Amino acid sequence: MNQQAFNPYLPNWEYVPDAEPYVFGDRVYVFGSHDAFAGKHFCPNDYVLWSAPVDDLSDWKKEGIIYRTSQDPDAKKNSFMQAPDVVQGLDGRYYLYYTLKLTPFMSVAVSDNITGPYEYYGRVRLPNGHVIGSKRKDLFQFDPGLFRDEDGKCWLYSGFSPRRSGLFGIFTRQYKMDGAYVMELGEDMLTVKSGPKFLIPGPDASQGTGFEGHEFYEASSMRKIDGKYYFIYSSILSHELCYAVSDKPDGGFRYGGTVVSIGDVGYQSHEWSLNYLGNTHGSLVKIKGQWYVFYHRQTNANMFSRQGCAERIAILEDGTIPQVEVTSCGLNSGPLNGKGEYSSHIACNLMGAEGTYVYDQFHKPGWKKHPYFTQTGGDREDHPDQYIANMTDGAVAGFKYFDIQALKRIAVKVGGTGRGVMQVKTSLDGRVLAEIPVSANQFRSWFQSVCSVPDGVHALYFRFCGEGSIDFHAFELV
Repeated sequence: MNQQAFNPYLPNWEYVPDAEPYVFGDRVYVFGSHDAFAGKHFCPNDYVLWSAPVDDLSDWKKEGIIYRTSQDPDAKKNSFMQAPDVVQGLDGRYYLYYTLKLTPFMSVAVSDNITGPYEYYGRVRLPNGHVIGSKRKDLFQFDPGLFRDEDGKCWLYSGFSPRRSGLFGIFTRQYKMDGAYVMELGEDMLTVKSGPKFLIPGPDASQGTGFEGHEFYEASSMRKIDGKYYFIYSSILSHELCYAVSDKPDGGFRYGGTVVSIGDVGYQSHEWSLNYLGNTHGSLVKIKGQWYVFYHRQTNANMFSRQGCAERIAILEDGTIPQVEVTSCGLNSGPLNGKGEYSSHIACNLMGAEGTYVYDQFHKPGWKKHPYFTQTGGDREDHPDQYIANMTDGAVAGFKYFDIQALKRIAVKVGGTGRGVMQVKTSLDGRVLAEIPVSANQFRSWFQSVCSVPDGVHALYFRFCGEGSIDFHAFELV
């Protein structure tokens, strides 16, 4: 690689969650939703496309806006487009599938080029012309997943399955929302040849299925690996991506396990979260022989400003995928260099003294007690300055991993109003290997200390102990 690759993998002012990654030619392309800095709701921005050469996963290029909400004939002033997916048709054109602001039908746009621009094409319908989702008791289509098999058949996966309680209770009784469904598409990429067919269960239809505790919620995606079909989805827990496996694309799926949790819940038997939780959505892609899982994290102390991350995964000989932990160096070729300056926004673990929260639209953790990712200047490309704000006494930021060799000093760059020390450890419950006195003010200042981190590959955890709060901008390993 020309440079190191970090999580999040796109520039830190960009917010593209719900990733569907693909390799076309010699580049990786990521299709996704488009959130905003300090967002008030999901997906307010038009679709953009990012790509990187397969030989350098640090070199991401913005291909530009590929499709605008205003192009959909049913779009209104406050409309937004949710998680998309793309597939190449038998005619060589590229078809982009999406839903519009919680409407239950599936829309399609088309382009001659993978990078667009895309033009509105139509809605998914039955052979008799009925648009699926246009009447009660239809399938509620949401989060499309597209897959074209070697035999030329094209499959559309969709569905939404929240618990039938609270605000969703009435909503779920109006449409079919009990799990994931699959449909075979005709050559026109709009007409359904067969289906919708029930695929895997949601929380109210899972008893005795093997999916209990990890039932389907949303985020359908399909991949084929060594002749087996892997259905990737967000479980009812929302913070994890799970997988199910079958010998065929339209049924017979068995629960496989968790691929990744954004809080590392369940990783090596962790029962508590190492990060603030919210939803996640993504899929798998093979790049130069290595499989990766793409997912997203939350920022700005809300559930609406999500950023894409990725990790290497292993697919074992028996076809299982062990759960991976979230890191700061997911697309890198290995651990990060143990010398140099790093932005704090690549932290993969973040928590306050009282632990973490689950972000949702009804509950925000108090900013007086909890750290969060934010940035100056909003999501403008000329203000790439994301950092961790509001680290109060006991707050921790963790970074994984670094290849430490002959480390002598660690410095931190902080602002804010706090005063105390920044402790450095290589594990959450490990011994303190450095203590850096800090006295923050309105200006960002560097503070440093000698350290005793042994040589080897290590995580680094920074814990603030003191009064007031600090904004943690960067650290340097010398």
